Amino acid sequence: MTENIVGSPRSHRASLIWLVISALLTIGLWQVPWGNYILYPFTILATWFHEMAHGLSAMLLGASFQELKLLPNGSGVAMYSYQRLLFGDLGLAIVAASGPLGPAIAGAIFIMAGRYHSTARTCLVLLSAMLFISALIWVRSSFGLTAVSALGAGILLLAWQAPHWLQSFAIQFLGVQACVSVYRQLDYLFMHSATIDGRSMSSDTGQMAEYLFFPYWFWGGALAIISLILLLVSLRIAYR
Repeated sequence: MTENIVGSPRSHRASLIWLVISALLTIGLWQVPWGNYILYPFTILATWFHEMAHGLSAMLLGASFQELKLLPNGSGVAMYSYQRLLFGDLGLAIVAASGPLGPAIAGAIFIMAGRYHSTARTCLVLLSAMLFISALIWVRSSFGLTAVSALGAGILLLAWQAPHWLQSFAIQFLGVQACVSVYRQLDYLFMHSATIDGRSMSSDTGQMAEYLFFPYWFWGGALAIISLILLLVSLRIAYR
């Protein structure tokens, strides 16, 4: 029903412009050393999106999601058991790919949901609930608990108190942040291994190269392009 659409055509164009600007600014700032600190809440949210996607995809494939670790420097690790993981090497590759790609899929859904105030508010509530649930079940560190709970409370406050237009813009803005989270550490997509929390481990694309065909840089490029396509297509659908 069209009466549930938020705003006028003019406000839609303004929102679209601001969303595109926010995406470009976020990607650009993340490429400079001090950018993570300017965007610190969104840096932590991007890491949460990434690690939750790893953990939840592992659960869906039969593994056990054990812990989500968030560090003050913006990095993070999802710990899950490989036992009972379905599809063997393909399953491992899917879990590895879900970290960069899962947030873009969720972000595209958020962007499209922002077209209607009822779905915008529902997505804000669901996102807040997922943050609180993750804090209760998987996040163990004091920093992670504080950061995730604060993000959940802020998003819940938007869902509870903000006017319809702000709820719509907020969920779409968060959707954009999820879509571009793959670009937070662009070099990470194009390296075979990385040091996280003092441990050297294969990168997501490095794991994909181990379990599938093609080198890690191929998968890095593919994930970056797919995430961008999801962002553009979802914006097109939401603002057609």
